[in-house]
Amino acid sequence: MKKFAALILALLLPGLVLAGCGGNKAATESPAEKTDKLVIYCPHPLTFINPLVTEFEKRTGVKVEVVAAGSGELLKRVESEKANPLGDIFWGGSLGTMKPQAGLFEKYTSANEDRIQPAFKNVEGSLTRFTDIPSVIMVNTNLIGDIKVEGYEDLLNPKLKGKIAFSDPAKSSSSYEHLINMLYAMGKGDPEKGWDYVKAFCANLDGKLLSGSSAVYKGVADGEYTVGCTFEEGGATYVADGAPVKLVYMKEGVISKPDGVYIIKNAKNMQNAKKFIDFVTSKDAQTIIVQQLHRRSVRDDVEPPKGLIEKAKINIINDDESVVIANKQKWLDQFKDIFTSVN
Repeated sequence: MKKFAALILALLLPGLVLAGCGGNKAATESPAEKTDKLVIYCPHPLTFINPLVTEFEKRTGVKVEVVAAGSGELLKRVESEKANPLGDIFWGGSLGTMKPQAGLFEKYTSANEDRIQPAFKNVEGSLTRFTDIPSVIMVNTNLIGDIKVEGYEDLLNPKLKGKIAFSDPAKSSSSYEHLINMLYAMGKGDPEKGWDYVKAFCANLDGKLLSGSSAVYKGVADGEYTVGCTFEEGGATYVADGAPVKLVYMKEGVISKPDGVYIIKNAKNMQNAKKFIDFVTSKDAQTIIVQQLHRRSVRDDVEPPKGLIEKAKINIINDDESVVIANKQKWLDQFKDIFTSVN
C-alpha cells in the first residue's frame, strides 16, 4: 500500500503536494549513475498515478516522489529550475501545451517506440506520447433534467448559466485543449471564426473559472456543476464507478490529442527517468492504463478500453498544429480578456 506524505519545501510553488513512495535500490546502473530515486512532476490525479508508480517501484526498486499540481504550475517550476533541476520526469500535459516547451526536455527514444501507433511517434525526440485523450463534455445525469447537451452549442443554454465547470486554460492543459477544440469546431475549421462562440461561452460561465482539471470532473461528479468541459479519462473513471454522470462527444467535432511523458533536461536521476519512460510505454503498463484507468493506449498491440465509444464513431476533427503553437500565448491572452470583459 502506497503512503503519500505532504512535505513543506522552500521552493515548492503554491498548491503543490509532494508524495513519496518506498522501494529498494536499483542494481543495474553504473556506479557513477547509481541512484535509487526518481522525482516526477505530474498533473494527473493520485488515483491514476498510484497503480503505475507502485508497479514501477516493484519492478525496478526505484523510490518515486510525485509532485502533483496543474500543468501550468509545474511547467513554471521546470522553467525556474533549469539551472538546477529538482525533478526528473514531467508526466502529463497535452502535446499542444508541451510542444512549445520541448527545449526544457531531454531527447530520448523509448525502447517501445516501434510499437507506438504511427500518429503518436516521438518525432521531436523529447516528447514521448503516453495516452490518446479526446476532449469531452461531462454531464451530471441527476441535475441535467430535460436540458439537451449534444455539443458546444448546447452549453450556451441560459439554463446552464453558472452551472458549467471550466478551468483556466492558462493553468489546465485539458481546458486549453477545449479552447482549441472550441475555436476549430465552432469556427468550422477556422479558429479566428470561433471567438464569437468563446465570448458567448464565457458569458455563460457567469464569472466561474476553476483552477485545475480535477476541479472540473470532481465538481460535476459531486453535483456542484451540471456540466463540465474535461478530458475523456477524467469523466470515464466516474462512469466506470457508477457515478451519475455521462460523457458527451461534441457533435460539432472532437479533437483527440495525446498527452505525454518527458525527461526534464539535465535530470539528476537520468537513468531512472529513462527506465520510467520505457516502463509507461510498455505493453504491461499500457494494458493497466486501458483496463484499470480508462484511457486509450498509444500502442498498436493494446485493445481499446471497454465501455468507451469506439474512436471511429466520434466526429474527430483536426487542428493545425503549427497555427496552435504559434498562437498559444495570443489565444490565452484573448481568452483572459474576453472572460474578464463579460464577467
